[in-house]
Amino acid sequence: MVKIYVVYNYGQYNHLIHRTLRDLDVESKLIPNDTPASELKDLDGLVLGGGPTIERAGNSFLYLDELDIPILGICLGLHIIAEHFGGEVKKGDVGEYSEVSIHLLKDDELFDGIPEVFNVWASHADEVKRIPEGFVHLAKSEVCEYEAIKHPQRPVYGVQWHPEVYHSEYGEEIYKNFIEICKR
Repeated sequence: MVKIYVVYNYGQYNHLIHRTLRDLDVESKLIPNDTPASELKDLDGLVLGGGPTIERAGNSFLYLDELDIPILGICLGLHIIAEHFGGEVKKGDVGEYSEVSIHLLKDDELFDGIPEVFNVWASHADEVKRIPEGFVHLAKSEVCEYEAIKHPQRPVYGVQWHPEVYHSEYGEEIYKNFIEICKR
């Protein structure tokens, strides 16, 4: 059984990420963000959950350095990835708490079987304003340029929206694709 843990960064939807993975037959656990990286070495993947501020991200930055496993950042998780690798996060021009249309820009295994345009539920005030050098720009929307990014060499992804909520189209498919990436 695939083992993917969810880092609790104090976000309102972190428990839904955990439940989505569990419902997809993944061994999953919601863990505190101060869990030592050494306790996570046997995982197949990790999800950096959302939360209110990057200042409360605990060991999330450390996990990006010390774990050689697929990592998916959701909302704040995306911001952590972007900042850690040299990108820039700032207040968004439009604070999103609504439905947003995502436009995929590149083919990627995280979005296998998903149409080029689909609607999701977004809930955030901050956004990535500049992606780290070399990162792949995977998706945008009319209100946020960097809705999804990927590390140039590693299976490290970030998405701005919440695939785990009911209102997000193809959310379950995104998690299924991430599970497949973690199986390799």
